[in-house]
Amino acid sequence: MALAGQPVLILKEGTSRTRGRSAQRNNITAARIIAEMVKSTLGPKGMDKILVDTIGDVIVTNDGATILEKMDVEHPAAKMIIEVAKTQDKSVGDGTTSAVLIAGELLAKAEELIEQKIHPSTIITGYKRALDLALKRLNEISTEVKLTDKETLAKIVRTSLGSKSLGFGMEHISNIAIDAVLSVVKDYNGKLRADKDDIQIVKKMGKSIIESQLIRGVVIDKEVVHPGMPKRVTNAKIAIIDAPFEIEKTEFSAEIRIRDPLKIKEFLDEEARILKEMVDKVSQVGANVVFCQKGIDDAAQFFLAKAGILAVRRVKRSDMEKLEKATGGRIVTNFEDLSPKDLGEAALVEERKIGEDRLVFVEGCKNPRAVSILLRAGLERQLDEAERSLNDALMNMITIVDDNRFVPGGGAVETELAQYIRNHASKYSGKEQLAMTAFAEALEVIPRTLAENAGLDPVDIMSSLRSKHVDAGYTHGINIYNGKIEDMISLGVIEPFKVKAQALKSSFEAAAMILRIDDVVAASKKKEEKKKEGETPELD
Repeated sequence: MALAGQPVLILKEGTSRTRGRSAQRNNITAARIIAEMVKSTLGPKGMDKILVDTIGDVIVTNDGATILEKMDVEHPAAKMIIEVAKTQDKSVGDGTTSAVLIAGELLAKAEELIEQKIHPSTIITGYKRALDLALKRLNEISTEVKLTDKETLAKIVRTSLGSKSLGFGMEHISNIAIDAVLSVVKDYNGKLRADKDDIQIVKKMGKSIIESQLIRGVVIDKEVVHPGMPKRVTNAKIAIIDAPFEIEKTEFSAEIRIRDPLKIKEFLDEEARILKEMVDKVSQVGANVVFCQKGIDDAAQFFLAKAGILAVRRVKRSDMEKLEKATGGRIVTNFEDLSPKDLGEAALVEERKIGEDRLVFVEGCKNPRAVSILLRAGLERQLDEAERSLNDALMNMITIVDDNRFVPGGGAVETELAQYIRNHASKYSGKEQLAMTAFAEALEVIPRTLAENAGLDPVDIMSSLRSKHVDAGYTHGINIYNGKIEDMISLGVIEPFKVKAQALKSSFEAAAMILRIDDVVAASKKKEEKKKEGETPELD
C-alpha cells in the first residue's frame, strides 16, 4: 500500500494476500476438489480409496469421513469442507459423503451466479430460504418407527451398510448393532437416549465377520493374574476396586534399621498380614471375582488364589465404568467401604483365548447398561473396515433412538426436495429465486452421482426420476441394481431423518461460510534451519 507516494508496510515480509474475485474462485475450487475426491465412493456401487500415510501404513476404505480425516490438506477452504464431514460424523455418524458433495455443488452453483454479477450475500439469503423449505418438506415426508419394529430398524441399518464392503456379513453386523443399541437405551425424563460410550468394541484378528458376537456384559483385554486362580466362575459376585492390593509406600523417604534378624521376619509377616486382611475383606463380603484398577501384590495374588477368587489387575478406567454399568456393581476406592451391596453380578466370568491373546469375558448380566461387541475378521484391513462399518451402523441406530423418523433413500428425498423448492421459488424476487433454484439443482447431485457410480446414464435417470415424482409420489428413487426407478419404501431402502437434515444444514453452513470470504491473508511459513554437512558454526 502507498500513502502520498510513500509505501506503508502492514503485513510481515513473505505474507501472501488474495482478494476479491480471485480469493472466492480459489476457495470454491479447493472445496470442489475435495468433493470430487469422495464423489466416487457414494452408494452401494461406490469405489474404494487406498490411503498411504507418511510411515507407509495403508487404509482401504470408502468411508467419506475416514478418507477426509486421513488426508493431509493444506488449503484453508478445503479444511472447512473437511470440518463439514467431521461435524456430520460426530453428530449422526453417517451421511458424510452426501454432506460434502452437496456443499461442493452449492459452491459450484454459487460460482455460476457470481459470474452473473449476483452478490454472495444475495446467494446466501436465497440458499437459506431454500434450506428452510427443504427442511419443512423433509419433515412432512418423514415416517415414525417404533423401537420394537426390528424389521424396519434392520432396513435402516442395512441401508447405511449397503455401501460398505462387508459382503455376506452385512446382515449379521446390522443385527448385532441393533441389539447392542437397544440394550443400552435409557430414559431421560421421558426422552429415550443411547450412548455410544456404553458399547465397547473389541477387535481381534481371526475367523470371519459372521463370527463376531454381542456380549451382554464386558470383555476385559487382560488375563487372570495368577495361574492358581479359577479361570471360570459361574454366578459371579464381582468386586470392582479402584485401590491397590499392595502395601503403599510412604510419601516421604524413610530408612528402617533392623539389628535383630527376627525383626525382619516380623516386618515381612506384618506386610503379609495386611494383604491377608484385604483379601479376607473381599472374601467376607461374598466376592468370588475381583477387577482391580491398580496393581495386585504377589502375596495378595497367592491369598486370592487360595480363597478361590478370580482376579484381574490394571483394568482401564473406561472398562471399570463399563463393568459398573453392566454388572450393577459399584466402584469402591477403599477396602473398608466394601460391602455386599457394592458387588456386581454376572452369570459367568471366564478367561478365554482369542487368537494369540487371553481375554476375560463377563457375560450373562441381568440388566446390562453396557455391552460389548467382539469383532472378528480374517485380515487386518478387513477388520478395520468392519469397525468403521459397525460404527456407522451403531450411530444410525443411536440417531433413530434420539429421533425415530426415517425417509426414503436412493436419491428419492433429494429429488423431492429439489422439486418442492423449484415449485416455491417463483414466489420470491428475481435474484433470490435464481439462488433457490441453484440450491435445488445442487441437491440433485446425490441421485445423479448414485447413477454415475452404478454405470447408469445420469441424464436418462434424472429425467425419469423427476417425472416419476410428479406422477407417482416422493418415495421413488433409483434401484441401482437394475437401473429402474422404484418405490424405495417397499424395497427397504430407508435412512434416518436426522442424517438427511444434518447433511443439509452442514453443507449449507460450510458453503455460506466460504462464500462470505473475499480476502485470504496467509502468513509466511517458517523455514527449518538445516545445517549443511561439514559446516562449522561461526563464532562471535
